[in-house]
Amino acid sequence: MLLKEKISIECFKDIKFKIRLVDSKKDTEAAFSHYLHNSKNGVAESCKADAIAHVKNLFDYKYPNEEISNLAAEEALQFLIFQQEKIPFPAPKKVSFKFIDLFAGIGGFRLALQNIGGKCVYTSEWDKAAKTTYKENFGEIPFGDITKDSTKNYIPEKFDILCAGFPCQAFSIAGNRKGFADTRGTLFFDVEDIISKHRPKAVFLENVKNLVTHDKGKTFKTIIEVLEKKLKYKVYYKVLNSMTHANMPQNRERIFIVAFDPKQVRNFSQFKFPEKIELTKTIHDILEKGKQEEKYYYAKSHQYYPELKKTMTSKDTVYQWRRVYVRENKSNVCPTLTANMGTGGHNVPLIKDNYGIRKLTPRECFSFQGYPENYILPNLANGRLYMQAGNSVTTTLIERIANQIIEIL
Repeated sequence: MLLKEKISIECFKDIKFKIRLVDSKKDTEAAFSHYLHNSKNGVAESCKADAIAHVKNLFDYKYPNEEISNLAAEEALQFLIFQQEKIPFPAPKKVSFKFIDLFAGIGGFRLALQNIGGKCVYTSEWDKAAKTTYKENFGEIPFGDITKDSTKNYIPEKFDILCAGFPCQAFSIAGNRKGFADTRGTLFFDVEDIISKHRPKAVFLENVKNLVTHDKGKTFKTIIEVLEKKLKYKVYYKVLNSMTHANMPQNRERIFIVAFDPKQVRNFSQFKFPEKIELTKTIHDILEKGKQEEKYYYAKSHQYYPELKKTMTSKDTVYQWRRVYVRENKSNVCPTLTANMGTGGHNVPLIKDNYGIRKLTPRECFSFQGYPENYILPNLANGRLYMQAGNSVTTTLIERIANQIIEIL
């Protein structure tokens, strides 16, 4: 076929931007989107072959009776790179460092690090709904299961920072068998494996506060020992609150771990976590104005409405429904947003406004995590969006810590 005669952006548009979000054995769709974003920065070679294969599949769909050469597919790929549609949150034009985004969720780490000059060169996330939100905002499909070698093989050889809000799994079985320096069978092993192979200058990890005390402190001890003794990184960690360290009116405590390779980062000892800052924002800076959709309000006929009305007397704080009672946040901020706040009537954030008693909207939950107003919330069930907000990081706090890391780098 003659490429210049047959290919136009119009003939690709309906296919290219409606890629099905499914995990294939070779992650060709993710490789395709990663190649489009990284073709000019020297880290996309691991994705090139699958990106070409994906373009050929698109041709097969559009021109089923014509044989497409690799050369034609590669020319089309270059054309698509040139013709990319604008995405809501692109990489900065001036890049000062590269990072990878593991257990990426909806992109909280990416948003924060892009804001200070970072270029994301690889991302992975297994949840399909989270992938949808990630793609809508960054124009890139995350790779899938990071426990698979085939997924890890797409990671570029060199990058500066590894970011991971990794899930916490029990380490007790590994510990009982091999001592607490063995992390096999846990997701942290995959983080360890990637650090060991690629040796980034810095590692930036986030987890729930309870990680510190999990399994009587053995889990946390394992993580620190692996980073320090096995991988030979210099480690710093601290529990920080979004309310006290990010000027965000949400009472959210998380453990943050920052580690540096001393061979590449000579002045690692100068690293400090950000100091407390004054909380100047109130919940009214976050809450949407006016009456919201009726589905968010509790009807007066609801079985728990009398209890809600009796307890919820202030319009200046966010309450929390705890299955059978309401808990007030005495600090007049939002209580910790959780992944299950949209299911089963548990941990549901509630407010009293001029129109009644209602749940927070998904947009408000994203805003309490520091996401900007133009962050796209795709057409997903509200339960999914609530879960995504609860599972995410507070982006403004991530950005403050990342700034401290970059100063050292």
